[in-house]
Amino acid sequence: MLDIKTRENIIKLINEQVVPAVGCTEPMAVALCTARATEILGRRPEKITVFLSANILKNAMGVGIPGTGMIGLPIAIALGALIGKSEYNLEVLKDLDAHSLEDGKQYVKENHIDIKLKKGECDKLYIEVNCEADSNKATAIIACKHTNIVYEERNNEVLLDKRTQTKCEDTEDAVTLNLRMVYDFAMTTPVDEIRFILATRDYNIKAAEESIKGNYGHCLGKTMDRPLSHGIFGNSIYSHIISKTASACDARMGGAMIPVMSNSGSGNQGICATNPVAVFAQENENTEEELIRALTLSHLTAIYIKQSLGVLSALCGCVVASIGSSCGITYLMGGTYEDICHAVKNMIANLTGMICDGAKPSCSLKICSGVSTALLSALLAREGKHVTCAEGIIDQDVDQSIHNLTSIGKEAMCATDDMVLKIMTNKK
Repeated sequence: MLDIKTRENIIKLINEQVVPAVGCTEPMAVALCTARATEILGRRPEKITVFLSANILKNAMGVGIPGTGMIGLPIAIALGALIGKSEYNLEVLKDLDAHSLEDGKQYVKENHIDIKLKKGECDKLYIEVNCEADSNKATAIIACKHTNIVYEERNNEVLLDKRTQTKCEDTEDAVTLNLRMVYDFAMTTPVDEIRFILATRDYNIKAAEESIKGNYGHCLGKTMDRPLSHGIFGNSIYSHIISKTASACDARMGGAMIPVMSNSGSGNQGICATNPVAVFAQENENTEEELIRALTLSHLTAIYIKQSLGVLSALCGCVVASIGSSCGITYLMGGTYEDICHAVKNMIANLTGMICDGAKPSCSLKICSGVSTALLSALLAREGKHVTCAEGIIDQDVDQSIHNLTSIGKEAMCATDDMVLKIMTNKK
């Protein structure tokens, strides 16, 4: 068992990285920054100028904004200014109603908003909002993490400046993880200390159930529940996992006003780390303690991988979260630590290189690819089969295999990221 101090630090880390969110985290972070700049200004802005890093712009362009029936940044920014409350963090727009929505649509039509790509060097997660009214001006900046406000200014008076204290490239987490530590924490921590992780199931399974009541995104989750799909895939644990995971993603990407529990700043990652594990545990009749430990293993594995990958990257986040869910499912199948290491290697061998081309309804397709591979990787691992160090980027050491994956996503795919943004912003 890990010592008490280490356990406390890991629990703190999980509580920081696994939090509720309504809507895609990137536009919600922009709305949050806008809300804070408006609060500093002290009145309704007449003009809002927003500067965004390429990764934020990419992830916020094509996703539905909760409760609006609209996509993209302008309505998120407008509502952030008109009704947003920074104290709500990523649930910044939860006070939205029909009246404020119409007000927001009108605000967008009146061209108060100017969105620009931040020039020069900046963090991959960077949001700067300047609000103006009469002769007054206020600025708020978020960097490194979706709720991390690092700078505030009003009429050239600096109210807050944490920019020099914030180093995005160096983790500020209280503990640096490895897979063995993740496993030991999930397996040996007294269950009452980690029971809080069940909230991820409560949020994200409920999101899937609420999604079925509407027609969100591409309705992939509902499609998997139809007779034709059952004829192809069977009415099986596999199809139920795909349906429950895709449904929650459909709702979130389609702009449903449904909260989910996120992981490492991403709701889709939270869904992908939760629902496959929760559905498998229910249908496999695992105990509640086994579910708690499996969810903890899944979410903490995703957090561990994101420590070296970064909050935003060219690599699709479902790759990371699916590795976590594969670990959780392998454990629920009766797998050992060695089996879990094998499942991780199987995942990396298959999914490395899946690009992130922004948050959007079709993310549910990528999530299905990730979850399908998670199940296959777990099954192979339990059969004693795994990709070896003689193949591709897989190393004998599982942690080195993970770092090989994150190096490709963080460094080698930068040119890919630039090209993706160029394609997305130059469509005719």
